Amino acid sequence: MKRSFSLVILALFIGVLCSGADDVSKARDAAVAPAIKKEGVMTVQGSKKVVMIVAAKNFRDEELQKPQAIMTRAGVKVTLASSVVGAVQGVLGSTARAEILVKDVKVADYDAVLFVGGPGADEYWNSPVAHAIARKAVESGKVLGAICIAPVTLANAGVLDGKKATVWSSDGEKLKIKGAMYTARNLEVDGKIITADGPNSAEAFGNAVLKAIQTP
Repeated sequence: MKRSFSLVILALFIGVLCSGADDVSKARDAAVAPAIKKEGVMTVQGSKKVVMIVAAKNFRDEELQKPQAIMTRAGVKVTLASSVVGAVQGVLGSTARAEILVKDVKVADYDAVLFVGGPGADEYWNSPVAHAIARKAVESGKVLGAICIAPVTLANAGVLDGKKATVWSSDGEKLKIKGAMYTARNLEVDGKIITADGPNSAEAFGNAVLKAIQTP
């Protein structure tokens, strides 16, 4: 009888301990969440995919690296596309590896399509393939972004007509003649079209894209 009573007391004591552990765990989780927010680390819900289109030579290093790092840390799968497969060269000397050719980009596979700038980005300004990708992204309701001189590609594709957009300052007129409302801002968001003016805006550009792909 005494043994049965002791077992009951022991079971109740363990239950109290477990309940206390649950409370500690909840408190710990609550403390971690604000810490993540405070550090500015944004994560995405569900599996998201982004393709970044870069020039084979002379893309702007930060305009690839900073948005790519922001999205990768958030759990986004980032694929690089170029006019060549393999090593591509940044204007400041960095290298990256393009996994697929631009002509093989299937817009339906991605949540966002981004055009990276830099001097070499003009290889896509008049590319029918790049224009088709940009138009398909808009038609499909995908996020479409471009930075530095790359918004000229979007303008020439006809997707900036009537849209607010920005670009590297020397190319503002190229957007205007294609019907864009050139704002000269560092970053411009018009619906699901995101444009930025250059490397100093690369981080803001990456964060804007990350936010956009989480918005239904």
